[in-house]
Amino acid sequence: MANTPQSKKRARQNERRNDINKARRSRIRTFLRKVEEAIASGDAGVAKAALEAAQPELARGITKGVLHKNTVARKMSRLSSRVKALSN
Repeated sequence: MANTPQSKKRARQNERRNDINKARRSRIRTFLRKVEEAIASGDAGVAKAALEAAQPELARGITKGVLHKNTVARKMSRLSSRVKALSN
């Protein structure tokens, strides 16, 4: 349990940040799920649009510290190759 005033404040801040980061992760997962569903449906146009909408959200996840940059790079690479395969 937090004893010092500083540790009590940090505990409060961590609680707030956790809620914010949870919402950000959820938002990112929603965008990724839309891309996955578009790929599963086989519609290349919708999948491409969903991927373009997901890219800035993933990039924002990096800048906000929610996701690691290599994780985002891997996800983007794999999704974009799958979307590209749909159009061929």
